[in-house]
Amino acid sequence: MTDQTILKGQVLSFTNSPFDGDPAAAVRLDEAVVIQDGKIIDVGAFAVLQTRHKDAKLVDHSDRIITAGFVDAHVHFPQTAMIASWGKRLIDWLNSYTFPEEMLFGDAAYATEIATRYLDITAASGTTTMCSFCTIHPESVDAFFTAAKARGQRVVAGKTCMDRNAPEGLRDTAQTGYDESRALLNRWHGVDRISYAITPRFSPTSTPEQLEALGALWAEHPDCLMQTHLSEQLDEIEWVKTLYPSARDYLDTYEQHGLLGGRGLYGHAIHLEPRERDRLREVGAALVHCPTSNTFIGSGLFDMAGLMAEGQRIGLATDTGGGSSFSMLRTMAAAYEIGQLRGTPLHPAQLLWLATVGSATTLHMNDKIGNIAVGMEADLVVLDLGSTPAIAQRTARANDIWEAVFPTIMMGDDRAVTEVWINGKRR
Repeated sequence: MTDQTILKGQVLSFTNSPFDGDPAAAVRLDEAVVIQDGKIIDVGAFAVLQTRHKDAKLVDHSDRIITAGFVDAHVHFPQTAMIASWGKRLIDWLNSYTFPEEMLFGDAAYATEIATRYLDITAASGTTTMCSFCTIHPESVDAFFTAAKARGQRVVAGKTCMDRNAPEGLRDTAQTGYDESRALLNRWHGVDRISYAITPRFSPTSTPEQLEALGALWAEHPDCLMQTHLSEQLDEIEWVKTLYPSARDYLDTYEQHGLLGGRGLYGHAIHLEPRERDRLREVGAALVHCPTSNTFIGSGLFDMAGLMAEGQRIGLATDTGGGSSFSMLRTMAAAYEIGQLRGTPLHPAQLLWLATVGSATTLHMNDKIGNIAVGMEADLVVLDLGSTPAIAQRTARANDIWEAVFPTIMMGDDRAVTEVWINGKRR
């Protein structure tokens, strides 16, 4: 028999969505979880599991919280080194910081260095899966997937395609974008725990011809995800109108070219028109909320309550490096703050769900990751609810589990992450 491990602690999982009814009623608390061969094989009362799995190794986390590893549904790993760059709106920020940094990723050694650094930083913060934009360079995709494969990590990524409104040396063409994306997809998609995402950056940096080519590629590989950006800033939307004068709205620039579908991920989605909201819901597309990015770059306030009430599929993301933190804890805190500004604060259970089950659902992977249940992959994070004196003193006064967890959501960082398990192995 392969070795088994029992992790003892407060095992938090979800039985349904905390956005449907009483949030606390959607949560199950157990005392232990058993993992073997990268999978969760048992969950329940510690005494029962200890009797059932007599030879299992015990890892005792006492009263710490054990939850599914965090799932970051929208990131740019190439922006790792330029995170928290000062003082620009979206378009100026791209030209001043992002594009010069992304120019460097044609160097395979540099791409490998940053991919490794990014996966180290995010693992330390409890993130076990992410969906990343790479750069136009195939080397950036190979570097990211190679580093993730070595760790046994479930990740999604794709070559970012841009054939206009970007610097010389950071543009491909409609044909090369298609050809290189297809080659990378064929090389990596489905290898170990790796999935490929077809990746037009956003409509302003792709011609209609490139969007059409990538839409054709998606039609050829409908099991792949497609990721892009949508309605992040008002001046961006006005720019899109000038570039695509025949489009009904921003979403239509994708829809006209075969880039709207149920396996599409649309980052930001702050300033949506009624037609766009209707179409996104109709096709079952995913919206990805990036709260630290939306505040850092001054984009606006995502309508979580309204979109959830409509039945939209929503995940949560750091948007590294437009977002100002690699931490999903900090991202949950920012989502709470934006909810407060809109008059609809989120319950701690809703925040944790967004960072786990919700984001996994946007990636169509909620049967594999994002929750703790028998048969799921063993990606887990252990949280110390007293990781700093400030957090500990507040947690000590808690009257229930949610009052105990909330200070860590609001004030926690990598010090709160006691342990991370990826594919059943402790990092």
